[in-house]
Amino acid sequence: MKIHHIRNATLVIEIEDKVILVDPMLGQKGETGPPFTFFRFKPQRNPTIDLPTAAIELISKTTHCLLTHLHPDHLDKKAEHFLRSKNIPIICSVKDVSALEKKDLNISQEINYWERVDFLGGKIEGIPARHGYGFIAKPAGNVMGFYMQFPNQPSIYISSDTIYTNNVKKVLTEYEPDINVLATGSAQFDIFKPLLMTMEDILQFIKDAPGHVIANHMESVNHCPTTRAQLKKEVANIGLSEKVFIPNDGECMIF
Repeated sequence: MKIHHIRNATLVIEIEDKVILVDPMLGQKGETGPPFTFFRFKPQRNPTIDLPTAAIELISKTTHCLLTHLHPDHLDKKAEHFLRSKNIPIICSVKDVSALEKKDLNISQEINYWERVDFLGGKIEGIPARHGYGFIAKPAGNVMGFYMQFPNQPSIYISSDTIYTNNVKKVLTEYEPDINVLATGSAQFDIFKPLLMTMEDILQFIKDAPGHVIANHMESVNHCPTTRAQLKKEVANIGLSEKVFIPNDGECMIF
C-alpha cells in the first residue's frame, strides 16, 4: 500500500491497480475560496499554498474517489470538475448522496454508519465524526470517517474532520487499525470553539492508536494554526515520534 499525502486532507491511496483519491481540494493557491477566518488568523484566500508539482499526474490516474464530507477544503469546484469530466466512481456517506447527485457526480457506493460492506475486494465501514466542540458541530454538518480493510494490506482508518469522541476511541481500541489518518490542524473560526481536535486530544489519539498515525490537514487552509514543526515537537515530548508520520505535501509513504 502506498499513501500519498497531497495537501490538506487530500490523499491518494494506491493498492495494486486501484488509485483511491480522498477528499480532493485541487484548486491552486487562493483558487478554492475566501478565508475561513479574518481576525483570529491571517486572512488569506484558500488554499494558502499550491499543489505539489507532481500531484496532478498522480491524481489523473484516479480510479475511485472517497469523500468524507462536502466542505470546500475537502471537495472544491476544481475537484468537482475533475470527477465529473472523468466520470470517477464516488464512495460517500448516504447523507451526502443527494447533494452530490445534484452536482452530476457518479455515486457508485453509499456508506452507512457502523455498517461494514464490500469495497474494491475488501471491506469499508462508515465511522461517525463530530466536526467541532460544542455548538459549532451542528452547523458544521455531516462528516463520515472510514475504516477499510483489504486482503494482505494494512487496515486503515481515516478519521476525517472530528474531535476525539467515544466513537473515535472505539475504532482505535476495538478495530485496532494499522494506519490512522488524523486531521491535526486545530481548525477554528473567528468565533466558537475549535472545529478539530485540540493538541491535548491529538496527543491522546496518538497514545491510544495501536498503529501508525499520519497527520494531515495542516499548513494549507488559513483557519488551521497548528504547524508541522509544532506537532513534531509535541509528539517528541511524549516520546512517540517513531509512531507518527508528519508528511510534507507530495510525500509518499509505503506500508
